[in-house]
Amino acid sequence: MAGFILANVIGLIAASFMLYFPYTWCRRRNESEESYGLKWFLTGRAKIDVAVALAVTLIPLTVIVMYLPADWGGGLKTPSFWDAVNILGGGIAAAFIEETFFRGWLQTITVRKFGAVTGIIMATALFAAVHLIAVRKAIRLLTFFPGLIMALLRHRNGSVMPGIIYHAVCNVWAVWFSPLPGV
Repeated sequence: MAGFILANVIGLIAASFMLYFPYTWCRRRNESEESYGLKWFLTGRAKIDVAVALAVTLIPLTVIVMYLPADWGGGLKTPSFWDAVNILGGGIAAAFIEETFFRGWLQTITVRKFGAVTGIIMATALFAAVHLIAVRKAIRLLTFFPGLIMALLRHRNGSVMPGIIYHAVCNVWAVWFSPLPGV
């Protein structure tokens, strides 16, 4: 029980840091939050970009997963009501926290220092690597690919909000269609 509580406290501290540190960084350096994409807004073009990104990724993934054998994690998942609420809440919160930190703060820093292509790849690689902390399975590194989509949404639209929406919808999708339960 103590280990569970400690893990939750550490998780809360890490999440709080990732969500609030970028804003503190901007204020201490007298830099605009907007230059880090931390002013959340959604333009008409961003809405279209998010819709296209979701359609291009989730429609084919859904078809593929529905035809995977069950022992590979295929088919529709039916979590209990409370498991679904817990997973959905965590997945939506994670979208806000991770996009603020990785696409808002870290991507801005790496793009400024190394250029757009290298900076985006570096920030996205770190995003994928962090997903190994909770579950140490190499398959978790595949978060690199949706991370790239979120990075491009941030880069193209100047706000983390398109990435937050994409990320949240993907996390909701994963509750029912995740090809590998528990990863």
